[in-house]
Amino acid sequence: MSHSALTDFLASNNISAAQIHDDYQRRLREAEPRAEEEPLENAADDEEYEDNSGETPEQKKKRKRKETAALAKIKQSKEFARRKGRRTGEPDDDDDFIAREMMYERSRPMPGQLENCEACSKRFTVTPYSKTGPNGGLLCAKCSKELTDKQKKAQPKKRGPRTGRRQNQSDLLDGISQYGALSLAEMCTKKVADNINDIEEFGDLPWQLLRRLSQILSKRRVMTPRTLNLFLRPDLGFIDIYDSAKLETDDFQKIFTFMPALTHVNLRFAGQLKDRVVEYMLDRDLKIKHLQLDAANLVSDSSWRRLFEKFGGQLETLKLSNLDFSLDDETVQTLCKFCTGLRRVKLDHCWKISDSSLEAIANLPLLEHVSLKFVQNTNPEHLRELVSKAGPNLRTLSLDGFPKSDDGLLETIHDKCQALSKLRFSNNSVCTDQGFVKLFENWSNPPLEFVDLSSTRDVDNSSPDGPTDATGLASHGFTALMQHSGSLMQKLNIASCRHISYAAFDAVFSEGKSYPHLKELDVSFHTVLDDYLVGRIFQCCPAMQKLVAFACFNVRDARVPRGVALIGGLRVQELIVVEREF
Repeated sequence: MSHSALTDFLASNNISAAQIHDDYQRRLREAEPRAEEEPLENAADDEEYEDNSGETPEQKKKRKRKETAALAKIKQSKEFARRKGRRTGEPDDDDDFIAREMMYERSRPMPGQLENCEACSKRFTVTPYSKTGPNGGLLCAKCSKELTDKQKKAQPKKRGPRTGRRQNQSDLLDGISQYGALSLAEMCTKKVADNINDIEEFGDLPWQLLRRLSQILSKRRVMTPRTLNLFLRPDLGFIDIYDSAKLETDDFQKIFTFMPALTHVNLRFAGQLKDRVVEYMLDRDLKIKHLQLDAANLVSDSSWRRLFEKFGGQLETLKLSNLDFSLDDETVQTLCKFCTGLRRVKLDHCWKISDSSLEAIANLPLLEHVSLKFVQNTNPEHLRELVSKAGPNLRTLSLDGFPKSDDGLLETIHDKCQALSKLRFSNNSVCTDQGFVKLFENWSNPPLEFVDLSSTRDVDNSSPDGPTDATGLASHGFTALMQHSGSLMQKLNIASCRHISYAAFDAVFSEGKSYPHLKELDVSFHTVLDDYLVGRIFQCCPAMQKLVAFACFNVRDARVPRGVALIGGLRVQELIVVEREF
């Protein structure tokens, strides 16, 4: 007698086909009494939808007793305990819910029985994989597949945490190269920022953490009227809101109502700060000494003048930026007339001011810090006069966007400025490399700590190598700068000074040279830079934290020391690696 391979396999594993058939018949016989009890077991679920008006009170009580007994028996089973354990903490972990669910499952038709599909009413054979429809009935294979496809479309795709690459790139652009865990204070500050909508008050947080919180919330664009209330403390003398774009006029007025002790006010993107707020400030006895407002374009010139007349005697710092509607030359003259105690003045992108404003600013007697960025062209003579008058007392000088200024301005800085720690002179295409050499050679000023000479170069695209006598900061001027200030310099920006040669970089960052305090360096758009020169920079600058090298196309596989943020290069993702200290 011949046997098939399947028969031999079943026999070798002590599996009997007859036994399988007998078990199947037994399950069918057991299913019959369950089917008879189904109306009783499902009565509770159907009670919400069916009208049991034909049921006598005795029958109803009997049915409920049987149902209660069945549920109690299920709750004592091991399967109930296992299912309960799996669902602990979930919304559907109620004992009665789980027990009724198990009771319903037991009442379902057994595999092999015939059933009508809930959706299409088609007769089909029940299998262990038959799905349950929305109303509790079973579905045929076709309707089950349609239901599965519909659920897949409705279910949102799972997304991983978004703090990976995007957050790393944001940190790098901020000059942060974080390895290891954050400090406890930073972690707590970010956790508070993450749950800012659940915070009712900050309590007695130190002012350093308050400013850090304001920076984080402003960067995330979540500084709202509700969030602002958390920063309004009557005992504080400062308010720093770095993004006020979502605040309304009443919110600005609220600041000066709840914080009468303010001496330091810094409001950026203050688009809804209007004359009404200025008038409210004038009616109160405020002691503001340091005022910084950005984009307050709804404040009129008359209100600015009244503000300067009222607070002029006490103001020490005034920073105004991005004003295209108001603040004309006459208003600046009023400012300089009444605010004679100013030590720091910053006027950045104030569209209406011109030469008359330069003449007025030159007459401020106590100026120590000047930062100017004009939109209108000015006469170089007026700028030289300002530097000549204020130069002996100046500690920082920032001049951006004065295209007509020539070597005469650099000579005036050399002769009059003897105490500068910061110098910015950028976006100029008139001053020559020789002018920069004369500025830094034999200059009695101490070494500069902050230098920005970016975009001082010839802009004739038809002659990329520039004229014979180099325009802007070039090789000789760069060498003279590093000889004068390299020993104490902390930040240097020479982006787009494209006439500095490879040999000049190699000489400045040669073997044995050291710039121990240089932390940030921007060499963007210097196409001569390569991996070797970047390595030399890291060796000569042991304190380096941030190197910006946009459009440096030869920087490809530079080795980056631990803790340094290298921004730019062709393959920035591969550049940010952990290496040993040089």
